[in-house]
Amino acid sequence: MPDSIAELDVVAWVRIVDGRLLAVRSRGRDLLYLPGGKREPGESDGAALAREVREELGLELERASLRELGVLRAPAHDQPAFERVRMACFTADARGAMAASGEVDEFRFVAPDERDLLAPAAGAALDLAIERGLLGHG
Repeated sequence: MPDSIAELDVVAWVRIVDGRLLAVRSRGRDLLYLPGGKREPGESDGAALAREVREELGLELERASLRELGVLRAPAHDQPAFERVRMACFTADARGAMAASGEVDEFRFVAPDERDLLAPAAGAALDLAIERGLLGHG
């Protein structure tokens, strides 16, 4: 990949419930994203993901269950400073009552046939979940 491409490096939680992928809508955004976000300086992937999920959904990830699903790259959406997204995707169990908070206005579970609701990286994560056998084709 050429060095001239600005890439946003993030972590994301892939959570499948009843054959649907959990997605969130951040304030002012038109498409859905996966819960997660950018690491703070010196933060590990697991720590960043746990912090982001707590801030966005009020859930505590069970760190012992954290598993890397894969790393993907996709076009950035609604990120003027970046052309592409590099997203490290993880699965993990969680505890608590889910509620949209912080910059997240809503959460919903998206079926594979509703991929048009997803930002490109979230759509790529949906494909990754299907490829890894976590989710059936819609």
